[in-house]
Amino acid sequence: RRLWPRAGSAPLSSLVLSAYLCLLVVLALQFVNPAFGHWFIIPVAACGTLIGADAVDWFRGRLDLFDPVGIIGLLGVHFFLLAPLLHVAWDRWMGYISPPPDWRPWLGYMAMLNLGGLLIYRATRGGTWSAARTPRRRTVWRLNRRLFPFILACGLLLTLALQLWVYRRYGGVLGYIRSFEAREGAFIGMGWVFMISESFPILAFFGYAIYAQSRGWARSWWAVALALLLFLVVKLFFGGLRGSRSNTIWGLFWAAGIVHLWLRPLNRKVIYAGLAFLVLFMYVYGFYKGAGLEGLSAVRDPAGRAAMEQRTGRTVESALLGDLGRADVQAFLLYRLRAYPAEYDFAWGRTYMGGLAILVPRSLWPERPPTKVKEGTELQYGRGTWHPDRWSSSRVYGLAGEAMLNFGPLAVPLAFVALGVIVGAVRRGYRRWSERDTRRLLLPLLINLCFVILVGDVGNIVFFLVKNGVVPALVVWLASHRHHVERLREASDVEEPKFPMRDVTRGAK
Repeated sequence: RRLWPRAGSAPLSSLVLSAYLCLLVVLALQFVNPAFGHWFIIPVAACGTLIGADAVDWFRGRLDLFDPVGIIGLLGVHFFLLAPLLHVAWDRWMGYISPPPDWRPWLGYMAMLNLGGLLIYRATRGGTWSAARTPRRRTVWRLNRRLFPFILACGLLLTLALQLWVYRRYGGVLGYIRSFEAREGAFIGMGWVFMISESFPILAFFGYAIYAQSRGWARSWWAVALALLLFLVVKLFFGGLRGSRSNTIWGLFWAAGIVHLWLRPLNRKVIYAGLAFLVLFMYVYGFYKGAGLEGLSAVRDPAGRAAMEQRTGRTVESALLGDLGRADVQAFLLYRLRAYPAEYDFAWGRTYMGGLAILVPRSLWPERPPTKVKEGTELQYGRGTWHPDRWSSSRVYGLAGEAMLNFGPLAVPLAFVALGVIVGAVRRGYRRWSERDTRRLLLPLLINLCFVILVGDVGNIVFFLVKNGVVPALVVWLASHRHHVERLREASDVEEPKFPMRDVTRGAK
């Protein structure tokens, strides 16, 4: 398999179009801001060109709406191209550090490392070695329709009962919110409870999706819109009120993915509207996360909103650059490693072990290894500055950043092997699992995982999978019967996903 296709093929034309678009952006910026008259823009644009080819394929309809390659391409354009450029344009950088004299060279050096990583990502996501070893028989998961209602009812009752117990423990919904506002560690030790209780919304959406399969009215656009709206409201009461934006955002992505893969295909207009809602929600909910109910009350008043932005630092810029990007953080880590090499000792894999260790409750392992918090603090501020009870940095460093914490800058390109392998594996499941395979209910979570790998650390990845995936996966596993089928033709491995129930009268009473 070629990494770069022949001239005239669809991937190459998308790559060329991506290069043209990035070139136009670079040329336009030269006339807008003199700060862009710097060499850093060349490797940044190269990264944008490479990852942008997948985004162009997505926009042109050559990739399905939820194809993980297209999703990473879309978000990657912001992560690798727009975020570094916006940092320079807005002159907005991470705080509470001693910054480099000029950020632009370090953005450029980091872009060079990312460019090597993106080349490796493209080479490893195809997985030709895995395709060559595909067995002639494959396993298919089918819903056990007699058992599913019982298992779902048990899951819903258990998760609802636990959430009601949580509210009762904290004095009701308002007391729960006040505990979040107090920020005194009120939720410490509750992780395993939240893992179960906050699965209620997605289990309920599983039930809706199964019910709507054979009922045309339940798959109509108004019914789907109402189901998604109800899901959002329920999701806020099951985890959203403790300040977790990702809990709500990724949950909505999962629900929309179930609609697309299980009920009816969404169109790109829905995705555009969803992205706009994503930014707006992150901005507004940032006030709640920063100041609780007081922050939300300030949203309606322009003066109060400006004051709250100043107080909490929750702005549209912070949402775009801090939540959906890691450009300044990773550039700063690279700067510290090159400018002050004697002030830091590489972790040599300790942050990965610490991230995995969060699976063990601290009550059972009080001295479990520290996560990336220790190494991240000491790289930013110097050896010996980390004190778990007094001073630590909880920044998220992303795939490339954590690689530098452990092994240094040269490890960054190699870290993208993990991203390529996972994206390739999820994509094969996306294409091979048939339209009624119950594992497709879990596919949006796995697609979401691909982006979490890029922007998160191992601790974030483990938490994301366990917190969001264990209970729903258990329900799907218990409610499915598995059998083997012969693989009739190899071409089925590369078919685009089929969308179910295109005849809306099928199964209707």
